[in-house]
Amino acid sequence: DAGNDEQLYECPMCSLTCTNIQILQEHVDLHFEEHRLSEGTDLELAQWLQTEEDNRRRSEEEKREREDFKKLQKQYGLDNSGGYKQQFLRNMEREVNRGRMQPFEYHKKKADMMECLAFGIDDGKTKTSGVIKALCNYYHNENKDVRRVWLSTGVDHFHSSLGDRGWGCGYRNFQMLLSSLLQNSLYNDCLKDITLIPSIPKIQSMIEDAWREGFDPNGASHFNNRLHGSKAWIGACEIYSLLTSLRIKCQIIDFHKPTGPMGTHPRLFEWILRYYSTDNEGGAKVVCTSKPPIYLQHQGHSRTIVGIEEKKNKTLCLLLFDPGCPSQEMQKLLKQTSDGLRLLRKFVGSLKEKQYQIVAVDGVLSLEEKAARCRASQVLTSEKIP
Repeated sequence: DAGNDEQLYECPMCSLTCTNIQILQEHVDLHFEEHRLSEGTDLELAQWLQTEEDNRRRSEEEKREREDFKKLQKQYGLDNSGGYKQQFLRNMEREVNRGRMQPFEYHKKKADMMECLAFGIDDGKTKTSGVIKALCNYYHNENKDVRRVWLSTGVDHFHSSLGDRGWGCGYRNFQMLLSSLLQNSLYNDCLKDITLIPSIPKIQSMIEDAWREGFDPNGASHFNNRLHGSKAWIGACEIYSLLTSLRIKCQIIDFHKPTGPMGTHPRLFEWILRYYSTDNEGGAKVVCTSKPPIYLQHQGHSRTIVGIEEKKNKTLCLLLFDPGCPSQEMQKLLKQTSDGLRLLRKFVGSLKEKQYQIVAVDGVLSLEEKAARCRASQVLTSEKIP
């Protein structure tokens, strides 16, 4: 009341008094409009800030993915940093710089290496022969805790060299398997074009040839259809493709999960026992079979199975050639001492990777069978053990 009869109206939002209800209404509407504009500005700001944060996170994630991919490429030899020859030369240069190799020795080894690569053959300097024969003699004369043992046919051991250290295990295991097949007349026709163990670059070219025939296109695409001149790791699928392209009958068995306590794989051991003991069930303690060795793959490494022991308490023990084991150590096995056997023995509790694959050879394929397996490899190449 202004002291007279004039009616006053107070704004509920700012306490301003108006003498006219219509004026008050317009005033209050201005408050609402101002609030609406303010809310709109805040929402736009919040949306912009969120967009900027999303873009920042996406950029960081893409950068991290690129870095992780580059690390994987380097780890698996797909970073275009060169292959066997380049690594061999770099490592020899490092040895010279450290005073561990004389320059004349460097030039001689370089010339020898270049000659072997030109002919596509392994130089044989990492090879140890005669181990299977030594094992056979050892088991005949010693080891009273072994009830029976089954051994592969003759297998030469190959270990990694200056040119393939850190990535060449798959190729070295193929050399081991091939060394056994070359001693078996059953495979003479399949291997008529292979008289000497091929070098690692030659094996890479052989796998590329198998891909060009149509084997495992999915696997080939992983390597961009190229191995030669790289340090790319290979695994069971590449070994399968190469062997099958040579008309060598083989299969991949996938032990895709543990089948025993504490992450162990007893079914793997049982499968290996059946492989060696089938058709070799005589009563002899030492059975020198006609079976080729078996390629064994797990994450990050591969080895060659050359036999299996059955202890008197019924436990099983695999005998493995590891390409990471140098010749000096393998020479101990030729002396037929129990100390050397520790290099080979692997009990069930020793193999606890999540997954294993094996490639087992079992005969020769006809041309029709080879073609059928080529078609099948374009879909699936492994059998899973449940």
